Amino acid sequence: MTMQSSFSEDDKRYMARAIELAKKGRFTTTPNPNVGCVLVKGDAVVGEGFHQVAGQGHAEVNALMMAGSQAFGATAYVTLEPCSHFGRTPPCAEGLKAAGVKKVIAAMVDSNPQVAGKGLKILADAGIEVAYGLLEEQARALNLGFFKRMEQGLPYVTCKMAASIDGKTALKNGQSKWITGPAARQDVQLYRAQSCAILTGADTVLMDDAKLNVRPEELPHSLPTDLPLRQPARVIIDSQNRLTPELALFSIQSEVIIFTTWVDKSHQWPHFVKQIEVPEKNNKVDLQAVLQKLAQLQFNNVWLEAGATLAGKMAELDLIDEFVFYIAPKLMGCDAKSLLNFPELMSMQNTINLTFNECVPIGDDLRITALKKAH
Repeated sequence: MTMQSSFSEDDKRYMARAIELAKKGRFTTTPNPNVGCVLVKGDAVVGEGFHQVAGQGHAEVNALMMAGSQAFGATAYVTLEPCSHFGRTPPCAEGLKAAGVKKVIAAMVDSNPQVAGKGLKILADAGIEVAYGLLEEQARALNLGFFKRMEQGLPYVTCKMAASIDGKTALKNGQSKWITGPAARQDVQLYRAQSCAILTGADTVLMDDAKLNVRPEELPHSLPTDLPLRQPARVIIDSQNRLTPELALFSIQSEVIIFTTWVDKSHQWPHFVKQIEVPEKNNKVDLQAVLQKLAQLQFNNVWLEAGATLAGKMAELDLIDEFVFYIAPKLMGCDAKSLLNFPELMSMQNTINLTFNECVPIGDDLRITALKKAH
């Protein structure tokens, strides 16, 4: 079992194809990772597949089904180490071994402690040539939330903010519809559809009577899957139990989780609503505890779509991994409301530093993606 430093151009091409296949599962696989697999015999692709839904066939299984007997003596290119344990499906490492593949190249080792090298060892012990480390950075990017949950016990948090070019999110009187154009709002729907959960505060729900669901008619294009649209869980921070069942949020029958410091039993909630009590911190819900609980519930990617107070507190506590800013070509003036609220900084050394990752036009607006800068 070796981490190779050099691979052929053909190896890179086949793994790149496996990565493209894996991306097709990004709307449906949660809580499992996105994985793609390509089986090659001679110079021909004899099988390929990707993981679609948790509990159904993994990428390797789907590729082996397509290949049939042609899998014998083939090389498997897999974006993540084949699993080695019995979960809802049998271990893929055993499936590859039984099919008689001669070589397995994995983009990376799985950080899931149930796997973590064991899958590759099963293959190597069976006399199958094994290598890993091909396009690892691109493969890791497929599953940032899954790996963060496995390695740190926390989900990957992406904070979405829409602002004018002078960094304002609403007028002084509270008006904010609409800062960005329809193309940007459609783009947000695509991000929502890829998330395990949408996180916001009670203020946002109460002020906007928000539903926080994915609206298929507003998606910029059809999803790359024939599977039914999966609605992310809607997670609300409600320290003071201000939400009531009559709100529009509860007219959509999909999972809602309300985090509070004490469970209010005076309301009759719909069956899809769960209240979870977490510790209190400065008279508010402990946000670190919220994220830890979401990870325990197997949420990989959390889309934070909140007002300046909750987003500011999450940023101040260093709980945001990535920001997605939609910047509109508008000027709203000094009295308009700002992006984030957190305590005044007295030194430039205390600023929250980000790294620009991407800047692309979305309709008339710009989408700027920024990552938390490594310490």
